[in-house]
Amino acid sequence: MTTGTNRRDLLKYAAITGAVAASAPAAAQAGGESGTPVDPQTKYPSEPFAEQKQPWPALQRDMKPVPDCGEKSYRGSARLAGRKALVTGGDSGIGRAAVIAFAREGADVAINYHPSEEPDAQDVAALIRDAGRKAVLIPGDLTDQAFCVDLVGRANSELGGLDILVNNAAYQQSKDSIAEVSFEQFDRTLKTNLYAMFWITKTAIPFMKPGSAIINTASVNSFSPEKELLDYATTKGGIAIFTKALAKQLAKQGIRVNAVAPGPVWTPLQVAGGQLPGKMGEFGQDTPLGRAGQPAELAPLYVLLASGELSFTDGSVFGANGGTGVV
Repeated sequence: MTTGTNRRDLLKYAAITGAVAASAPAAAQAGGESGTPVDPQTKYPSEPFAEQKQPWPALQRDMKPVPDCGEKSYRGSARLAGRKALVTGGDSGIGRAAVIAFAREGADVAINYHPSEEPDAQDVAALIRDAGRKAVLIPGDLTDQAFCVDLVGRANSELGGLDILVNNAAYQQSKDSIAEVSFEQFDRTLKTNLYAMFWITKTAIPFMKPGSAIINTASVNSFSPEKELLDYATTKGGIAIFTKALAKQLAKQGIRVNAVAPGPVWTPLQVAGGQLPGKMGEFGQDTPLGRAGQPAELAPLYVLLASGELSFTDGSVFGANGGTGVV
């Protein structure tokens, strides 16, 4: 009996030790190089951003400061080994952070981006390849239904499958009043943020097998809309509802659908018309943490939602908003 008891204790200890070891890279990443806790208030600078503007859709490499997407910090632990992911808006910002994390977790990745963002796309493609994974670049306009359908087919063909879909690309233009929102802007915002998500997701589902994951990028504006983002917030509210309803449809197929709802995060959206003129210095300053987020801080959420670790998490929206308590 003593021998059996000792053996069970040893096996239990080994299992616990293994679980701790498996989570160590993620813990170290969250805390810092040594794994020690890091104060979220001071992890990144909190100084106001300098006023700046770029033509839409903007290049991340030209922002001041350049957003941190985890290029130097994210370390993987094989959470997504062998997986195949398509990420829209994967060249910069939150999409880029997810792409880098996916690749370093062992996934091959196809990224979509606007053709004018080619320099940023080439930068992230090099990072994917440096991680030893396949990078597929598919530039194009998401307001075009035919392109969105073709995008999914190409990603599936060139990756050799598709089991992670991240609908992340977005169009955002701040306007003081509905009177300033043109019919063209409203149409483009809805097509980029809502229609494209529908077209791409509908086309992707037949390729996806049980265990696959769909992750949509919603927003704090899904639940607490800013008045200057009327059309953008409308689409983000739609994304949250789309996520919850689709999850109920696809549960019986073993495909989970969840969303991440970021608060103010420093991405090219902000310098390409996402902020009203003269307001850049206020961006993120009113969060309880006293600063805007960086894309790298959201990457672990996308990884966990894509992995099988959160297998009972479906139809949920996860906030990442600096302490505002929304979502």
